[in-house]
Amino acid sequence: MQEFTALANTLADEAGNIVRRYYRAPFDVESKADTSPVTIADREVEQRLREIIEKQRPEDGIIGEEFGTKESQNGLTWVLDPIDGTKSFVIGRPTFGTLVALCEEDKPILGIIDQAISKERWTGVKGKQTTFNGQPTKARPCQSVTQACVASTTPDMFKKTGPVYEKFERGSKMMSWGADCYAYGLLASGYCDIVVEASLSPYDFAALIPVVEGAGGKICDWNSDPLTLKSDGQVIALGDATLWDEVSELLK
Repeated sequence: MQEFTALANTLADEAGNIVRRYYRAPFDVESKADTSPVTIADREVEQRLREIIEKQRPEDGIIGEEFGTKESQNGLTWVLDPIDGTKSFVIGRPTFGTLVALCEEDKPILGIIDQAISKERWTGVKGKQTTFNGQPTKARPCQSVTQACVASTTPDMFKKTGPVYEKFERGSKMMSWGADCYAYGLLASGYCDIVVEASLSPYDFAALIPVVEGAGGKICDWNSDPLTLKSDGQVIALGDATLWDEVSELLK
């Protein structure tokens, strides 16, 4: 795992160099088929990370948001989201992040959330404590949803599930919108308690799993099943796993 972690950090470093070059600089924004935005920075980051992986680990698979899937020859697959939170990146708000995950078959065993502007990096490795900028970090205890700070990216992601988020808005201490992957890092460091989302793709959540679990939290689908590359994109993360019984009622 030391070799894999070193490579993952190299990938995050390379991504950061590119991201900083484009941040708050003029560039064109295009719309993909699903109307989500994409920039030259998204594509340049992923292309560079793929080049590094293919040179150092040619038998490993790659799943990326911008350039699709390269099948694995050895059961290991890197999952990349070059800029998770492109809208935040476009408007110059530093709550986006680069996500790098390594999966064994379809289960994430390593994940990095990297915010290149504030230079914040959460690293999760299966079976080890999550680190924030190299120092151990952990989620905080929370006794009930009424005391919880909840985060999510946008209400739009709940179109197919119904307005589940309204239950969290009404029942929690507060709810914050728009942090994308950054919210999961904040949860791992004890600044928020719940992140609830839907309609995510594997490159959106794979890296988050080792980070949240290594910080002592729980991250799963809405049925409490472990997240894998085959999961349906409904994600709930809890800083305090004892919240699950209460949260599961809100998800019904």
